[in-house]
Amino acid sequence: MATLVIGTHNRKKGREIVRILDGCGATLHTLEDFPGAPEPVEDGETFEANAIKKATELAEALGTMVAADDSGLEVDALGGRPGVFSARYGGEHGNDPLNIARVLREMEGVPPERRTARFRCVAALAAPGALLATTHGTVEGVIAEEPRGTNGFGYDPIFFVPALGRTCAELEPGDKHKISHRGQAFRALRAELPRLLPLEP
Repeated sequence: MATLVIGTHNRKKGREIVRILDGCGATLHTLEDFPGAPEPVEDGETFEANAIKKATELAEALGTMVAADDSGLEVDALGGRPGVFSARYGGEHGNDPLNIARVLREMEGVPPERRTARFRCVAALAAPGALLATTHGTVEGVIAEEPRGTNGFGYDPIFFVPALGRTCAELEPGDKHKISHRGQAFRALRAELPRLLPLEP
């Protein structure tokens, strides 16, 4: 059975992607199984550029197939920010409370009809020396006025999905995966795996 490594150092994201890809026909690992794995610098100007860079660099370093993504929050009233800077928008990489606090501070006084936003994700699959596939996912919502819910991570507590009447942090993991940007991107990637897995050396 082919080996597929989920290329993220974020444990919560890694576990989420493993749940989405479970049963895909490959043996799944996360970077927790590779303590010496490098951490690619996310210096691309787009989610796609960062996802491709992470997948290809990690595939070369680990000598196996890697699936990686880049994703983030785009707020219309903020001109699309935080965008590719989502993970470090509050000034410290991966500090969810700081990131959320900055978005809420910048959205103070913005009326409900102008609080539209979306989560966007690009997933990339690479083998050593080859980019095999990229897939995309988006989910539309609005920025809540305060955090709600304890599930998920990142901006989930302030991303309200009108169709469901809840924030992403108020959704059970299975329900979130059905509608989330990351769920969409990795389900599309999973659909590509049957023809791509045999290409692994």
